[in-house]
Amino acid sequence: MKNRGRRQGSIQAGTESLNPWHNVRVLHACANALLGLTLAAALAVCATLLVHLPTFDLRGVSIEANTGSELRYVSTSHLRASALHRIEGNFFTVDLDSVRNGFEAVPWVRKATVRRVWPDRLLVTLEEHRPFALWGDSRLMNTHGELYAANLDEAEEDGPLPELAGPPGSELTVLSRFFELERWVAPLGRRPVAVSLSSRYAWSARRDDGTTLLLGREQGLPLEARVTRWASVYPRVRARLDGQPEIVDLRYPNGFAVRAVGVLAAVERGSAASATGTGQRKR
Repeated sequence: MKNRGRRQGSIQAGTESLNPWHNVRVLHACANALLGLTLAAALAVCATLLVHLPTFDLRGVSIEANTGSELRYVSTSHLRASALHRIEGNFFTVDLDSVRNGFEAVPWVRKATVRRVWPDRLLVTLEEHRPFALWGDSRLMNTHGELYAANLDEAEEDGPLPELAGPPGSELTVLSRFFELERWVAPLGRRPVAVSLSSRYAWSARRDDGTTLLLGREQGLPLEARVTRWASVYPRVRARLDGQPEIVDLRYPNGFAVRAVGVLAAVERGSAASATGTGQRKR
C-alpha cells in the first residue's frame, strides 16, 4: 500500500511539472512578456501622438544652389511657395524621396537633395541643367550629355546653341565627336555648330561659316585623318575656288570633293580631278 501511494504521488508530481500553468518560472516569464508588450505599445502610441503634434508641422522650405554654382533658370520664390502646398506630412513623417522627385520634375532642375533642419524646415539644394546644345528631337542637351525639356528661348539667351542629332542612345557619342571636331578644325579659326550621326552611323557636320562637312562612316581612313588632311590644304582650295565652299565631301579615301555655289570640284592631294573621274568610290 505504501509503494502504491508513493507511485501515485510521483505520478501526480510529474503531471504537475508538465503543466506550464503550475510552473512558477513560466508564469513569471509570461507576465514579463505581457508587461513588455504593453509598455512597447504604450510607447508606440505616445511616439505617434508626439510626432503628429502641430509643433512639428513644416513651416518653411529653404532652396539654395549647390556648391560652386548659382540658380539662373529656376525661380526659388515660386518653387518655395508651391512646395509648401504639395509637401505632405510634418518634420518627422515627410517623405524626403517624394519631395526630391517633385523638385527634380521641375524644368531646368537636374538634381535635388533634401534634408531636414530642426525643428520645422526643409533644406533643398538644387543643381540646374546647364544648356550646351539643341538635340534633334527639340530637346536640350546639358553639359553632361543628358537630354531634358525646357524653354528653348531661355536656353539661348546667351546666343545660339550648337545643334546635335543622332539615334537614341548616341548622345554621349555625338557630344564627344563635337569636341573632337572642334579641336580638328581649330587651326582654321573655325568651329563646328552642328554635328549629326545618321541612322546608318554616317557623320556630317556644319561649321560656323556655313560649310557642310560630309564625313561618312568610321571605315577605312579615320575621321581625324580625313579632316586634318582637308584642313591642311583648305586655304589653297578656297583661293582656287574664289568663293566659300558649300559642301566638302570627305568620304573619299585618297582626297575630298568640294562644292562651292554652282561649282563642283574634286581635289586630291596636291592636284585637282573631276568628281566622277579619278576619285574612288565614297565610303
